[in-house]
Amino acid sequence: MLEWLMNFLRACFRPRSDQYVHTNSDSAGRQDGLLWYKDSGHHMNGEFSMAVVQANNLLEDQSQLESGSLSSHESGPHGTFVGVYDGHGGPETSCYITDHLFQHLKRFTSEQQSMSVDVIRKAYQATEEGFISLVSRQWPTRPQIAAVGSCCLVGVICNGTLYIANVGDSRAVLGRVMKATGEVLAMQLSAEHNACIESVRRELQSLHPDDNQIVVLKHNVWRVKGLIQVSRSIGDVYLKKAEFNREPLIAKFRLREPMRRPILSAEPSISVHPLQPHDQFVIFASDGLWEHLTNQEAVDIVQNHPHNGSARRLVKAALQEAAKKREMRYSDLTKIDRGVRRHFHDDITVIVVFLDLNHVSRASSVRSPNISVRGGGINLRSNTLAPFTTPTEAGGTR
Repeated sequence: MLEWLMNFLRACFRPRSDQYVHTNSDSAGRQDGLLWYKDSGHHMNGEFSMAVVQANNLLEDQSQLESGSLSSHESGPHGTFVGVYDGHGGPETSCYITDHLFQHLKRFTSEQQSMSVDVIRKAYQATEEGFISLVSRQWPTRPQIAAVGSCCLVGVICNGTLYIANVGDSRAVLGRVMKATGEVLAMQLSAEHNACIESVRRELQSLHPDDNQIVVLKHNVWRVKGLIQVSRSIGDVYLKKAEFNREPLIAKFRLREPMRRPILSAEPSISVHPLQPHDQFVIFASDGLWEHLTNQEAVDIVQNHPHNGSARRLVKAALQEAAKKREMRYSDLTKIDRGVRRHFHDDITVIVVFLDLNHVSRASSVRSPNISVRGGGINLRSNTLAPFTTPTEAGGTR
């Protein structure tokens, strides 16, 4: 048990030199206090910018950008994969997704010899099933892992098409130029699964007509079974399988009545967008950003500044809003350490992907070096065991 936990922490919080697959010096990012950023890089379809600011004691957000082959075979389709995984209850699920989802996608792309909605859906399903197997193995000695989960937002650019898949409440927003005015307007591409949205509550009520407590308004926040805000996720097995909603799981997460059917789902909402010349960029971000910025505010910040540093600029704007809401200075907020910082804002992950139509249209036939970048954070020393974070300590979607 101790050996497994040590190996997991080493994988998820490995030293900076091991955090990236270095195809060139362009792959690494920089750390500035609780902020990790990579101001500029190149993917097959244009440029990108990434930034992560940590609030939790253990970073629960994970993220990645993969560019090059989208298949297990080099002869398969090429393109760009973007993933933002906003964990809750701990980092285990988001770390697991980072290590497995893209690999599953490549395997299914190879089998079908093309990118498709079906490939993405199967990759989500295989990732969910793999994490459930992990929970099943750990349940006897570490039951709280059943109450750890993650939102999962994915974007895939392949053959001039943008696929967006999502479970949870992270968000992808497109910046699109309007021909008539030249304005760049925000267009939300992802569907969200949060009980604060009336249509999500109606969906839950229709799926559970015999349960008048399926959504509960608790402390002025709508929660599924009074426990969690999101209705879809990877993990959170305690609300999907009855065998994990019993002792020795702590009492606050055990339902009073037997679970007759899964309460949460891992089924992604997937949309397909043929890219147009007026599509400028896509902002992928965890809900920590959208708590403080509207879609249009975020698009304006990206559009009105140079590409370089776009993601970091968005994170800073969100932190400035968070400070303003607490009537404090931004400079004072940045001095607050992780853990305590969670009282002021959530972990925030942002990836801005710029779209170069010339690259997008010919990328699938061009063979370029594979690029792999993972968002960073404060790491534990390899000989440090982190305390397991219960969902209530983690905040976020709880």
